[in-house]
Amino acid sequence: MTPTETEGQAEGTVVPGSDGMLLEVDGQVIPNYAATFSPFSEGEVVSGRVVRIDNDEVLVDIGYKSEGVITSGELSIRKNVDPHEEVELGEEVDVLVLTKEDQDGRLLVSKKRARFEKAWRRIEAAAESGEPVEGNVIEVVKGGLIVDLG
Repeated sequence: MTPTETEGQAEGTVVPGSDGMLLEVDGQVIPNYAATFSPFSEGEVVSGRVVRIDNDEVLVDIGYKSEGVITSGELSIRKNVDPHEEVELGEEVDVLVLTKEDQDGRLLVSKKRARFEKAWRRIEAAAESGEPVEGNVIEVVKGGLIVDLG
């Protein structure tokens, strides 16, 4: 058996033949729930499925111990977006992990920032190859334009 410590769980040893799914702690065999979580870090882009849409937030299942929360401000670069118009139940979306646990214990994620990451990768690749990048102008600001690259 191998000693292990899992997030939010007591230290124990993995039960042989359990593929890491069972731990022995103080002589008792218990489920290793942490082994079922998808490993990820804050700042990482992960995929998930929309499981609930409210007027001010969206819940996304990314395979962690709780659903990720996308607040309305983290859904889109457009202001005052209606979550029901931005995503659909069951839709697969990419999100950036902002924090694994805020002061209320919630996993906070951002669809908007995941799109930023993907857009920057496209821009960098286009700059290296000399290709133009096309997008839709969504706002004129003092320093130029805000463009949605899709």
